[in-house]
Amino acid sequence: MQKGNIGVTTENIFPVIKKFLYSDHEIFLREMVSNAIDATQKMKTLAEKGDFKGELGNLTVNVSLDADKGTITISDHGIGMTEEEIDKYINQIAFSGVTDFLEKYKDTANNIIGHFGLGFYSSFMVSKRVEIVTRSWQEGAKAVKWSCDGSPAYEIDEAERAERGTDVILYIDDDCKEYLDKYKLEGLLKKYCRFLPVPIAFGKKTEWKDGKQVDTAEDNIINDVEPLWTKTPSTLKDEDYKKFYRTLYPMQDEPLFWIHLNVDYPFHLTGILYFPHVKNSLELQKNRIQLYCNQVFVTDQVEGIVPEFLTLLHGVIDSPDIPLNVSRSYLQSDREVKKISTYITKKVSDRLKAIFNEDRKTYEEKWDDLKLFINYGILTEENFYDRAKDFALFKDTDSKYFTFDEYRTLIEASQKDKDGNLIYLYATDKDEQYSYIKAAQDKGYSVLLFDGQLDVPCIQTLEQKFEKSRFTRVDADTIDHLIQKEDSTKSQLAEGERDNLSAIFQSQLPKIDKTEFIVEVNALGASQRPVVITQNEWMRRMKEMSRYQSGMSFYGEMPTSMNMVLNSDHPLVSRILDDAKAALTEPLKPIESELKGLEARLAALNQQTEKKKPEEITQEQKDDKANTQKAIDEQKEQKSKLINDYAAKNDVVHQLIDLALLQNGLLKGAALDTFLQRSIDLIK
Repeated sequence: MQKGNIGVTTENIFPVIKKFLYSDHEIFLREMVSNAIDATQKMKTLAEKGDFKGELGNLTVNVSLDADKGTITISDHGIGMTEEEIDKYINQIAFSGVTDFLEKYKDTANNIIGHFGLGFYSSFMVSKRVEIVTRSWQEGAKAVKWSCDGSPAYEIDEAERAERGTDVILYIDDDCKEYLDKYKLEGLLKKYCRFLPVPIAFGKKTEWKDGKQVDTAEDNIINDVEPLWTKTPSTLKDEDYKKFYRTLYPMQDEPLFWIHLNVDYPFHLTGILYFPHVKNSLELQKNRIQLYCNQVFVTDQVEGIVPEFLTLLHGVIDSPDIPLNVSRSYLQSDREVKKISTYITKKVSDRLKAIFNEDRKTYEEKWDDLKLFINYGILTEENFYDRAKDFALFKDTDSKYFTFDEYRTLIEASQKDKDGNLIYLYATDKDEQYSYIKAAQDKGYSVLLFDGQLDVPCIQTLEQKFEKSRFTRVDADTIDHLIQKEDSTKSQLAEGERDNLSAIFQSQLPKIDKTEFIVEVNALGASQRPVVITQNEWMRRMKEMSRYQSGMSFYGEMPTSMNMVLNSDHPLVSRILDDAKAALTEPLKPIESELKGLEARLAALNQQTEKKKPEEITQEQKDDKANTQKAIDEQKEQKSKLINDYAAKNDVVHQLIDLALLQNGLLKGAALDTFLQRSIDLIK
């Protein structure tokens, strides 16, 4: 029997430390099975090379559980090890057997996925004792047994093993007993080993017999040794890709598109990326890309490894150039990983452009689902717009689709304002903004439909990219002001009439939480609506963006500012004004006369003191100004009361206000009920 201490030196201890930077102990199973696959792949290579001329036999890797003994055993029929190799590859930590092997067989080696010797020590994260029983493939080799309790001390002794290969027996520690659960273990195997290139058996398949599940003689193979991404795309059909997607994501709807990645230079990369149907929350759909290294599962936390916007995709990426056993922070800063990220962006862009060019009709049919990915890319990836502009689309309110260039050509002649800016009109809800859309279309304008999650947040980026262009929501202003062709036509009403008309409506506006109304009077033409509510484009856009960008939350807390525009050209507004004149002219005469005198007096007092220093103004002058201001306020209050009392009894005023509120979804609850009753009364 040989005894000794495992060799750990300052030269090789760092890779070991890095090795143990795992987020979960469960990774041990991936390492153990990967080592068994390694040994099996090496055996295949020796046979292909002609160095081994015997029978390969059954190369299935077996994982077995003995809950009573507290052991997990991983068995392979691979190359095995001699006592000297155990001493070199197991006892000398971080000296990997794969290095020597790849150097000798670098032209023909099958995929060697692990680093035998280094990954082996992850077994001690869950084991109080580990044994290796192994027999080398070399002629005349004897079986040996290595055992260690996790300390540097180990033992090597002779053993019994009829055939070549290795058994690794893990005696699971008391605080890791959950790994002795059959279903837990099977779940881990399916998570980490689902696509490894050698069959992996875990127990036997079962069947229903005599009222219970019983084992059959057939191995329960838990992996697919030739997953779809390893196959040549030309040999695959659409149904193959859809079937594989259902395997990966059983509860998901059918994908929109897929992209088969297959590159050998300047790095190795294979995989399949799917564009899924995304229904609502962005966050819920992330972490669906599975990252593999030579068919070994690495992670599904791919932020920083693939571009941010592509984290919404589903599928598989497999590359031997992605380090298997390092932290995600290392992956995200690794130069090779960054190259892969750039390549994936280009490949996705090229594929989308090809689909658009080859079958635009199908592409348009799927655009409403697809645009989320495109918009997310435009928002988060600096150079993605330059690729996407060739296949990104606009959809108008008539469900017609245009490229950016096509749409610019469509509206260039009709939608420029007096300063030469091209105005892109858009709506976010066809039904809620129907009347505004119709007014714009009646004017000969086209209106885009921005009803996607990221359509509006993208506007700012598009305005920066498009030359001399501006986006405006169709209800942001009255129709003549949306695209102002010439200077505004002012209302012909006298200033006093405009002020009184505004005051009549302002006094009857409801109190709506976090909403402020500004009433103004404009001449919109007799054919336009009597009262129109609009909302400033810039402020609304800032509020909408605050939902996506935490740094803009200030705008989200601000009250919504709405403009209520009274159309002085409309007969109903004219009627209200005429009726108000008849009802208010005489009562307001003395008040307005008194106001005029008081305001003139205050102006004179201000003129007398405007060039004086505060200490030069007498107390008498201060009192005179304060009393005059107080008198003005009292007269204004009397005027407001007269106007309010008149407006409160005017059903037409209330009806016009409520109609405008109703059109904008702002009339609810008791106010809506009152409106309905008033409408019935007015019809009687």
